[in-house]
Amino acid sequence: MTLARNRPTRTLRNYGDYGVENAYADPIDRLFERLAAPVFGNGGEFASAYAYPFDLYETDEALVLEMSVPGLRADDLEISIEGRQLTVRGAVPEGQDAEERRYWTRNIPRGEIGRTIRLPASVDTDGIQARVHDGLLTLTMPKQQEAKAKRIQVTHE
Repeated sequence: MTLARNRPTRTLRNYGDYGVENAYADPIDRLFERLAAPVFGNGGEFASAYAYPFDLYETDEALVLEMSVPGLRADDLEISIEGRQLTVRGAVPEGQDAEERRYWTRNIPRGEIGRTIRLPASVDTDGIQARVHDGLLTLTMPKQQEAKAKRIQVTHE
């Protein structure tokens, strides 16, 4: 009979709450818990980045970015590209009576936001089209000629 050692990665919900350091916890799990805490907690440096999720996909002709930008209009956004670095910036205004409010929970990111995304291929900056509709920013970025896939015909002798 073979004995296998069981090493659960989470024996306690939050190790720090109980003053217990779990010697068997995987270091990678602990790293991700520390990184995710600001996202799901009360804000922090990671909160604004993860509050604006995006999808980046590619077609034969272009790279397409779809980013959630709830509450932002086209005038609120600034988009720039340098090499293969795409940067999206914006500002979510505070409420007019922000000083008078007493929040119970505050999860809507406010103030300056920004995301920098490394693109997987070079794009034609002159052909980029940007559009905001119903809180979704869509950037269509045509690939440069050398970045497009080219099919090579194979002949039979």
